[in-house]
Amino acid sequence: MPSPTDNTLPPALPAALSGERIEVDSGAGRLSYYVAGPAGDAAALGDQTPLLLLHSINAAGSACEIRPLYEHYRSQRPVYALDMPGYGFSERSDRAYLPRLMTDAVHAMTEVIRRNHSAVPIDVLGLSLSSEFAARAAHEAPSHYRSVALVSPTGFNRGAPFEGPPGSNRGMAALRKFFFNPRWSDALYRLLTRRSVIRFFLKKTWGSPLIDEGVLEYAAITTQQPGAKLAPYWFVSAFLFSADISRVYQSLTMPVWMVHGVRGDFIDYRHKTAYAHQPHWTFDVMSTGAMPYFERLDEFTALYDAFLKARLAPQQQLPLL
Repeated sequence: MPSPTDNTLPPALPAALSGERIEVDSGAGRLSYYVAGPAGDAAALGDQTPLLLLHSINAAGSACEIRPLYEHYRSQRPVYALDMPGYGFSERSDRAYLPRLMTDAVHAMTEVIRRNHSAVPIDVLGLSLSSEFAARAAHEAPSHYRSVALVSPTGFNRGAPFEGPPGSNRGMAALRKFFFNPRWSDALYRLLTRRSVIRFFLKKTWGSPLIDEGVLEYAAITTQQPGAKLAPYWFVSAFLFSADISRVYQSLTMPVWMVHGVRGDFIDYRHKTAYAHQPHWTFDVMSTGAMPYFERLDEFTALYDAFLKARLAPQQQLPLL
């Protein structure tokens, strides 16, 4: 057995966010989430609509990616941040990572939140690919969600609309077989998650060399944890991309906010025009990369709060501090 000082041991994974970290068993496996809210009487938290934040899915994803929003809203309302299956402290077992698994995790987290807050409909915000899972959960249980926010979402780019059979995905079996080949699988993942490579892809996300160094540092640690390659390999093999996502987006009936930046690799949203006629959709564009709240937090939260205030009927509206 290696000694505690053995350099082959991965570094311990620190908490990505402040507040309390809780683990719960679910149909999507063991899930870990962070929760925080305004100081004061705990009962008063039930008077505020909870907000669920979902980080993106990639080779080095983590809840650290939504840190600015979590820290901003924790002083105003109950805020929850889920470690998606295969990431963070959530279960990283060897299983099929598909849209169904990720959506079931969102459902499970929503049920936890609703139990804590008198079963009120919640607000959910998904980043990049997790926007698809947030939208699918809202499609399947519309009464559980007051609003859906899509930040730099997938499914609006060249190739859309994606109108495949319900529940289908865009996975490529040959590519998955390549990545999981035991002769090079581990070595390839180590190469893909070298610090220099992570920085390269974060620059593409930001569309600038001025990335958030905290996201880089956390990514460098979380990618060294046992099972870290599993969900990312299903991701890069396209199995986590829904082939029917356009139908899902079109089905949403609650207020939907879509926002994206104009720099970096994630700027193709040509298909959003297909939703322009939807009266409950709101669109905003920011002069940023794909994680706009890291660059312009005040502007982002002002736009989000304005969307909630404008789109929610008076009888649904809860105070936003």
